[in-house]
Amino acid sequence: MRLLSVNVGRPIPLPSAGGPGGLSGIDKRPFEGGVRVSDPGPKGTGGSGLAGDAVCDLRNHGGSDQAVYAFAREELDAWERQLGGRELANGSFGENLTTLAVDVSGALIGEHWRVGDELLLEVTSGRIPCRTFADHIKEEKWVRRFTQEAVTGAYLRVIEPGTIRAGDPVEIVHRPDHAITAALQFRAVTTERTLLPSLLAAASALHPEALRKAREYVAAQG
Repeated sequence: MRLLSVNVGRPIPLPSAGGPGGLSGIDKRPFEGGVRVSDPGPKGTGGSGLAGDAVCDLRNHGGSDQAVYAFAREELDAWERQLGGRELANGSFGENLTTLAVDVSGALIGEHWRVGDELLLEVTSGRIPCRTFADHIKEEKWVRRFTQEAVTGAYLRVIEPGTIRAGDPVEIVHRPDHAITAALQFRAVTTERTLLPSLLAAASALHPEALRKAREYVAAQG
């Protein structure tokens, strides 16, 4: 298990971008050399966990609980086949980390990854597609297709900061004692809301917004 690339974004204009001036940082490109990764601070004020990586819409993106976004190269390859052979370079889905031989969407909420020698990350949630993602990919009915596929990649928070680079190993050093994966969490908050109570097993490791939705659903059920 290793990093194929570490991807950082530059601001680009997109019709639906929520950043100032209609800018988005979704256009991620592989970076040559080391990239420092640290906790960016709370959502709303903190951006990306990666130094030099643009997050323009701080209201909806970035922050401690989604400081890093990872997506598997194997899943990009699968999408290439579904999209008729369209080439999807590393970073195409706006991911910071493009991995090899890591089950990213199947990662457990609260799972810890050691990346390189220093960085320690914790899985918090799957990625929910938005209009900006659709504008970037430019495929018909993209939000619906991505949602139905439910291969989401994973957001991660930074437990211990560190510098990483392409080729670094990825080691799973902790797996919690529950079965709540990033993909299951995604399904629970999008298409299968009856799964929401199960998310409570992930407790505080879960992205706070998903945890709130789960608690509200349970309370509403009486």
